[in-house]
Amino acid sequence: MTSADGLRYFLQVAKRGRLTVAADALGVDHTTVGRQVGKLERALGHRLFDRNPSGWTLTEAGHRLLPHAEAVEAAVTAASGLGAAGTGQLDGTIRIATPDAFGAFLLAPGLGPLRDRHPRLDVQIVTSTRNVPLGMREFDVAVTLEEPRRRHALYCKLTDYILGFYASRSYLAEKGPVERRKDLRDQTLIWYVDDLLDIAPLRLLNELLPDQRVSIQANSVTGHWQAAVAGLGIALLPRYLGSQDRRLVPVLSHDLTFSRSYWLAVPRELARLDRVRAVVDVLEEIVAARHHDLLGALGTPPAPGTLRRTLGLGSLPHTERTSSS
Repeated sequence: MTSADGLRYFLQVAKRGRLTVAADALGVDHTTVGRQVGKLERALGHRLFDRNPSGWTLTEAGHRLLPHAEAVEAAVTAASGLGAAGTGQLDGTIRIATPDAFGAFLLAPGLGPLRDRHPRLDVQIVTSTRNVPLGMREFDVAVTLEEPRRRHALYCKLTDYILGFYASRSYLAEKGPVERRKDLRDQTLIWYVDDLLDIAPLRLLNELLPDQRVSIQANSVTGHWQAAVAGLGIALLPRYLGSQDRRLVPVLSHDLTFSRSYWLAVPRELARLDRVRAVVDVLEEIVAARHHDLLGALGTPPAPGTLRRTLGLGSLPHTERTSSS
């Protein structure tokens, strides 16, 4: 017989990919996790994971079991939530996959309301400059730079945002003014390491200046930002970062700005989880609160509950709807 407890261990290994990481999430020893997974495999008569030095990956049988395990988790979470209905507080762990800049400069600073409402909910922010593997169940909620278009994920646009060039005053004083696009050819530009960049919407520098030499390359926006602040060159930064740092000034802001989009994705099997809905709500609040930083005077911030309705996650609880108005 397959137990809900065995499925819980299976699900954590499927999400985390390593016994030790799954054990940390479960609060047990990694040998316990391995033993429980082995017990489940024997009960089902199928090998659920391939054991590799780089981690544990799902077999075909494991992939077939995964949605059922997630459904059990959703049911257990909903049932346990009945006992906590008096407080409305959630617990457990939620993993949010995001692009580097969004995670560091929008999500992390904006988590306060979520922590206030649900102090027992642990949040994992996983940032990357590579595409989120939506089919691998490595996240509970994902923010992406490309429209997901995956049948196993609910998705919608989260927000547009603007990027522009920024430099320090000391750099511009030394290197001279940049008044036209062609002047960038003679400047020190700061951007990503191209062969480590796996996200098509971020390949915009080569579109703007084909064959342009990029003298300083880093695989994170934090690196671009700090290099620009240090006076090393001109960086292409999101407006919500560059315009908020008084040590930086915009370069060619009237001629060269770019619009890109953030998309929100939720695995269909997890859409019923209250902790997923809570994160969707706080992402909407962050986007609304930082609307001017993201887009300046363009557009309007989302109304409370817009993302829930668009994703088909139901309406806001009455208490949250009241506090948001």
